[in-house]
Amino acid sequence: MPLAEHLRELRNRLAKALLAIVLVTVVAAFFYNDIINFFTDPVLKSVGCGQSFEELSRSARDASQPCAMITINGLLTPFTLALKVSLMAGIVFAAPVWLYQLWAFVAPGLHRHEKKYAYAFVATGFPLFLGGAYFAYRVLPTTAKVLIDFTPGNVDNLLPLDDLLDLVTRMVVVFGLSFELPLLLIMLNLTGALTGKRMLGWWRGMIMGITLFAAIATPSTDPLTMIALAGPIWILYFTAVCFALLNDRRKRRIEAMGPADDEASELDLTPEAVDPAEPVAALPEQATKDRVNGYDDVT
Repeated sequence: MPLAEHLRELRNRLAKALLAIVLVTVVAAFFYNDIINFFTDPVLKSVGCGQSFEELSRSARDASQPCAMITINGLLTPFTLALKVSLMAGIVFAAPVWLYQLWAFVAPGLHRHEKKYAYAFVATGFPLFLGGAYFAYRVLPTTAKVLIDFTPGNVDNLLPLDDLLDLVTRMVVVFGLSFELPLLLIMLNLTGALTGKRMLGWWRGMIMGITLFAAIATPSTDPLTMIALAGPIWILYFTAVCFALLNDRRKRRIEAMGPADDEASELDLTPEAVDPAEPVAALPEQATKDRVNGYDDVT
């Protein structure tokens, strides 16, 4: 298509994606309290006081374990928070629609094998991201409890709701992307940029890096919580290494077999030495000097 048609199609795709996000956002606005409770309940069950603010101010100084209460500051904050949560829910729940629009715009320019790889990566990457997000949701209560323990005595700990939601969102995104590590390694191996042997040689550094990431992401003194996060990423990394080694072995076997019957062999474009040109024989002598119609024998 000409450029104007491409721009017109892009406009239509974006309009459909935005319309889907707006519609889902409007529906999510009626349930934003349920969405907030879904993210805050694990934290409240872990560090919540279960008391009113007045009871907290009288009894928190005598409590052996610190606790916290979730608060909202400002007159406009509840309204802006409701818009923020609804829009975030709209983007997430409308993802199938806008991802399809993006794919429908890009897919006509891809070859058949490129489409096959794209389907495989999406079908694998989405469950991996959900697995990382689930781990973040499960680790969040333990993380909140450890951080609340740093609260000094005789101090009331109030958690702003907007900051808490930002923290939960960041943890979900970071954990979800960390579970995409094996998919990235496999993609680099399929494109030939990274071999399985080199990936296997990195195993010490990868284990150390994954362990440090788990220790930072889960600031808990319990080693079981850290291993609960690092263990799945270790398994996914070595799974990617095994896949890369098998893929490299398959490539070597195919190259050793040579081209298939319906496949053209590679051309040998190596230049060869050329013998010096032989001298061109002289033209024969003219039989006569006479000209016929003004022309001699040569012309």
